[in-house]
Amino acid sequence: MTQHPKHTLSPGLYIVATPIGNARDITLRALDVLGNADLVLCEDTRVTSKLFAIHGLKTPLRAYHEHNAAAERPKVMARIAEGATIALVSDAGTPLISDPGYKLVRALVKEGLSVTTLPGASSVMAALTLAALPTDRFFFAGFLPPKQAARRAALEEFQSLTASLVFLESPRRLGAMLADTAKVLGERHVAVARELTKKFEEIRRGTAAELAAHYEEAGAPKGEVVVVVGPSEGEAVIDESAIDDLLRKALGQHSLKDAVAAVTGATGLKRREIYARALDLSKDEV
Repeated sequence: MTQHPKHTLSPGLYIVATPIGNARDITLRALDVLGNADLVLCEDTRVTSKLFAIHGLKTPLRAYHEHNAAAERPKVMARIAEGATIALVSDAGTPLISDPGYKLVRALVKEGLSVTTLPGASSVMAALTLAALPTDRFFFAGFLPPKQAARRAALEEFQSLTASLVFLESPRRLGAMLADTAKVLGERHVAVARELTKKFEEIRRGTAAELAAHYEEAGAPKGEVVVVVGPSEGEAVIDESAIDDLLRKALGQHSLKDAVAAVTGATGLKRREIYARALDLSKDEV
């Protein structure tokens, strides 16, 4: 059992990445903060307590998730304002990536309270590094809708992107998702990464149609799944309505500057063109 020397940390919120599978994939800095914080917020105390037991951590845990965040947020902010050091972790990987927490960060920043991050394990980045697909541009899209019609509609929004696409997917829906990817996006190269960093880690590569056929025959795999879809190898024709859809979504989540940067990076178009269109859309929404 590791001993963690006690010392005082500066007050604030510490966003701490934790392992996605292999418990040794945690940084020394993360162990330092988790061992010396006043409180650790986590999605599920049962999950995080297992990691704590492995590394000999004794810091109190409190559940913080989408169902209780509205009630817990003011309490957390009050403790930090009083000088507490609080860490935020997810069940696995980097918090705020398809996990709750951004509203807490936003509220703390608004009040001028300290927020910092401790980078580390991420299933998205791990899958990208193993996919053998272009990584100079990528778009993280999270989970696709579970029903076929909505899933295909969502995939159509990505047709014009000149970037690798990264999805999280349920093992039981993987075959159907790959079949829809082949139908909507065509013969793109795909990598399916599962059980990353664990004993039975597997990366299966092929076209979307080939992999859909494999999982139809083999059945649903076990474990956590990340799907990386390579960009079209033909020349992309980017429809103006698709760009507008991307901008509307980006503007709904980010500032004008950050939305323009995200869409510029994803499409490869000139920034001034995207910026001009974003200004027009912003005026239309007023």
